[in-house]
Amino acid sequence: MPPDAPPGALGETSLLDYVADLEKTILALPEKPVVIGHSMGGLLALLLCAKGLARAGVLLTPAPPSSILAIRPSNLLAFARIQARWGWWRKPHRATLGEALSYTFNTAGHAMGEKEHSSFVHESGRALLEIALPWLDWAKAATVDPRRVTVPLLFVAAEKDKLVPPGVVRRTAKHFAHVSDYVEYEDQGHWVLGQPGWKRVADHAEAWLTGKAP
Repeated sequence: MPPDAPPGALGETSLLDYVADLEKTILALPEKPVVIGHSMGGLLALLLCAKGLARAGVLLTPAPPSSILAIRPSNLLAFARIQARWGWWRKPHRATLGEALSYTFNTAGHAMGEKEHSSFVHESGRALLEIALPWLDWAKAATVDPRRVTVPLLFVAAEKDKLVPPGVVRRTAKHFAHVSDYVEYEDQGHWVLGQPGWKRVADHAEAWLTGKAP
């Protein structure tokens, strides 16, 4: 079970902190890896590619960089309770079961959503601000210069994704059109990692990687 009381410092952890930690791990590897990330992890994977630390990236329903407006009615509702608290941008937060079922697992089924939610950990308020309201972030943590990305990227979107709607992913892919491919799955929600139909997503990503980064 995840801890009920996460470390207070987690709330002020930046995307840049996550990237720095991942960079240390990658630099210890014998060769550049393929990076695969989901949601916020997709943005982290993109940031790693921009730093020249990967040979390809698979971005599954990824949070967008700062150049793409992410706000939509559905994700506003998803984070409304969290952002209603004063100081949310420096506090850890964790989705309730109801929020997870409505927005992350909306096409995955109640039993799967309940099981997966039990392993949810707290996340950073700072990182949420950097993604959702990047114009308020002086460090520009979610900024990615497309010219710095020279490796192939696969953007995976889901038709019924309420957290990162397909239009957001599509616009991000176009922003990196010189290196990107885009695929969108019908009747899929945000949880492309495990909901029914996940194998189709995995098989497509594997085939794409075989062609782009053998």
